[in-house]
Amino acid sequence: MEKIAFIGAGAMAEAIIKGWIDKGCVAQEQIYITNKCEQERLEELKEKYGVHILPNKEMLSEVDCIILATKPKDAKEAMASIAPFLSSHTAVFSVLAGIPIATIRESLGNRPIARIMPNTSATIGMSASGVTFNALVEEELRANCLKMLEAIGTVVEVEEEQLHAVTAFSGSGPAYIYYLLEAFEQVAEEVGLQQDVVRSLMVQTLAGAAAMMQTGNEEPAVLRHKVTSPGGTTEAGIRALEQHELAATIAACVKSATARSRELAKGI
Repeated sequence: MEKIAFIGAGAMAEAIIKGWIDKGCVAQEQIYITNKCEQERLEELKEKYGVHILPNKEMLSEVDCIILATKPKDAKEAMASIAPFLSSHTAVFSVLAGIPIATIRESLGNRPIARIMPNTSATIGMSASGVTFNALVEEELRANCLKMLEAIGTVVEVEEEQLHAVTAFSGSGPAYIYYLLEAFEQVAEEVGLQQDVVRSLMVQTLAGAAAMMQTGNEEPAVLRHKVTSPGGTTEAGIRALEQHELAATIAACVKSATARSRELAKGI
């Protein structure tokens, strides 16, 4: 792909851009950016990453791939504004939560379309992405898309219907982890530690636990039991989590996010 244009320049677009450039997957001179009205934001990204600001919509006819990265509520207007300028060969990759391929096709025509759900850890090459393709995506384009996603983390190919759940788990997942860290830091003083000490301890603890899981040698329950001595401190903590129904809370969190993704699909 010689030219890639991001329609939308928010946090997700920036995470992907930075990840691609840092990994050498896509050169900065290949990337063009545009958004609805925030010229200052475009200038900021141009300064930080050396990408181009799309000079006009007519230039979209020269672009090989469009990345739809607006807010879902702005998607319909954004697609309508670019539709007249797209070449028939231009592929569309969408990172819009909840917006189905059928809606994109209705707005932008019958063309190769991939729906992608990455997360903002793409910034450091550690995204967990789900992707699905329509029938017009040929093998070479599919391979290129997967390669681009692997450059910013791990990727799994799923059915489109499953992207609602992917959005709830990994798309929104970093926010859940950050929320958890906030909770640990908030209780720090009550147990006699400074917040910065707790942050250092818990960030490394999370990284270590994730690394243990990545070995794939043992199930989470087995690893948990290895840490949990009968009558010990961990057992006391686990008991509190069970009393406060953490598992049910997590289930409610995932189901709520999944339902919201489905609502977004119906709302456009």
